[in-house]
Formats: sequence, structure tokens, C-alpha cells
Amino acid sequence: MDFYYLKNCDIMKFAHLSDTHLGYRQYGLVDRELDFYNVFEEIIDKIIDLDVDFVVHSGDLFETSRPSTDALLKVQRAVNKLDKAGIPIYAIAGNHDMPRRANPIPPQVLFKYNGIKLISPIKSFYREEDYFIGGIPYKPQNRNLVLKDDLERLSKKAEPFENKILVLHQGIDKYVPQYELEIGDLPVNFNYYAMGHLHNYINDSFGEGRLVYPGSTEIWKSNELEDYKKNGKGFVLVEMEHGEVSTERIKMDLPREFINENIDYTFLNNEILKLKSYIEKLNKPPIVNLTISGKNFAGADVYEYLNKELSDSTLLFRPNFNIIEDNEDIVPINEGINIDKLIVDKLNSENEDVSNLAVSLFNDLSKDNTEEAIDDLKVCYDKLFKGDD
Repeated sequence: MDFYYLKNCDIMKFAHLSDTHLGYRQYGLVDRELDFYNVFEEIIDKIIDLDVDFVVHSGDLFETSRPSTDALLKVQRAVNKLDKAGIPIYAIAGNHDMPRRANPIPPQVLFKYNGIKLISPIKSFYREEDYFIGGIPYKPQNRNLVLKDDLERLSKKAEPFENKILVLHQGIDKYVPQYELEIGDLPVNFNYYAMGHLHNYINDSFGEGRLVYPGSTEIWKSNELEDYKKNGKGFVLVEMEHGEVSTERIKMDLPREFINENIDYTFLNNEILKLKSYIEKLNKPPIVNLTISGKNFAGADVYEYLNKELSDSTLLFRPNFNIIEDNEDIVPINEGINIDKLIVDKLNSENEDVSNLAVSLFNDLSKDNTEEAIDDLKVCYDKLFKGDD
């Protein structure tokens, strides 16, 4: 059993972060990979300045289970900095960290001798005096029963401690439509639920304390922009004393801006001029997503115009064209289209499991969630050919 002396005897202060996705080369751009590294390094420096007792990382430290040399070096340097400051890291593996094979070993294990205390099936918890820090690495939905059994066992181990931290990398039904756990599956006797997997910031009351997703440290997908504008990106500073918990959101400045704009084709020239004027004031070239809507315009001509006006001042611009023909009926946005029903009707299958799989695969792949799509396929295969457990 590992023991570490707390810097503060009564009040424990720690940093909680998650989903750093180091090594992610977004859009195939080296600049974006460097952005993820830069934010991570700044967070580590900030954590040291805050003089915390330890760090909790709740999964997806890396983008893949075979991280690049650069990604490994960034973690090595961060671990060395924290170790020099006397700050250990308690970490679990997320779905991106886990190799897809039996008895997987995540890359975090490379750092177990110089700073990272890996929470795993072999060692499910650590203790610091009367503080319990336990957790479970990511498990897909088809291992839900195993996950719930593991949670029950961990809850019993934590019971004698006054201050209890649970570290998980799972989706929960209360917060996302696709999940591995229902909120009622969580044990209620922990003081702090250090969650990972969701990239938006969530800070909720649960059980005897707080349930927190700190969110990703960078913008991993453009659909995170709304939450980023509201809650920022960063980590959470947590203080615990006699089972009582207080949290503070620590926001970090991101290296570059993401810009989403909807532009009416009628006003295209004026809107692009305004956009260029705004971009000139930024420190780094932004990522720009544009949706151009209007009647009877040539998408190729508009793309050529946008490329001429924006390619030199942006890191990447991504145009979408919504071309409305004169005789085309416009479907009001608020009415929408039931894509799920269209898929089921088109498939016309008598097997409900097959229909549900088709809908799940469409939803996963349309959001680039390939790992979730693979999990859905495995669950359906087990159900159709192996039978229910």
C-alpha cells in the first residue's frame, strides 16, 4: 500500500482534470496537436502554482492507446515537474487510452515509477491517511454488469474512510443520451465523483457530495463550442475537509479561437469583410466554420471566393453550403426531421435489435464516434449470436 504525506493535515486540496487527448492532430494539422500540448503544459504550471496536494486525471490522457513520442515526452516532462513539487497524480485509463484486446495495459503505466499512481483492476484504490482515492478504468456498455459489481465492491472498501473520492471515465444517462451507467447505478457514499469522458463541464450534487466532469482541456470537436463559451476549458480545484467539498472552476485561455458563422449569401461580401477585420485582431489564425445559405448560388464559385479571402488569415476554414432551389420546400428548423424513424422505415427489419443497431451506428458515425460504434456492434453481436447474459 502506498502512503504519501499531505501538505495540509486537515484540508486537502487537489486538482481534477480529464480528457487532455494528448497527441490529437485535429484536422490533420500539426498546429492543433501543439495547441493541445500547450494547454496541458499551462495547466500543469497552474496546478503547481496552486500548491495542491495531488492531481486526479480521470481518463483519456492520450488520444490513442499508442501515443506518439511527442505525446509521451510531454507527459514525462509534466510528471517530472509535479514530482519535483511533491505532487503525485492519481489516474485511470479512458476509452481512448485502452488498447482493444484482452487484459489491456494503458500507456499511463509507463510512468508508474515516477509520478503517476495508476488506478486499475490490479490496484483499485490508494489512501492518504483518512482519504480514499479509488476508481475503475473505462468499461463499455456491454460490460455494464461488471462495472456495477466493481462499483459495489469499491463502495464497501471506501466505507471506513471519512473522505472518499471516486474516479470514473463513463457516460451517465442523466447527462448524455448514449451512456454506460444510469445515475442510480452510482454508489452514494462518496464525497467527490471525479468523472471523465464528457467534454462539457458539469458540476452537480450527488450522494454525499459533488459529481464533476471538468470537461476536455481543449476543443476536441466543434460541438463543444457552446459549452466553451459558457464555462470555458480548464480544470477544477477541489478542497475537502471532514467529508465536506468545495469546488472552483479554473479556466484556461486557449491558444486559438474557433469561429462558427451562419451567413446569408445575399450579404456574403459584407459579412466576410467583417470577419476578416475581426480575425486581424487575433493572436493566432483561428479555425473558421462557415454555413452559407441562400437561393441558387454556385457552391464552387463561393468556395473559390472564400479560399481567396480567408486561406491566408485562418489555420483552417470549413465551409458548408445550404443552397435552396426556387421550387424547394423549406422545412422549418423547429419542426425537424425524424432521422431515426427514416432509418427504421427504410430498413424495414422485423428484428428490433437490428433496427436499433442501425440507428445507433448512424448517430455514432455522424459524430465521428467510431469507438462507440464498435462497442454498439459488439453488443449487438453478443445479443444476436451469443445470447443475453
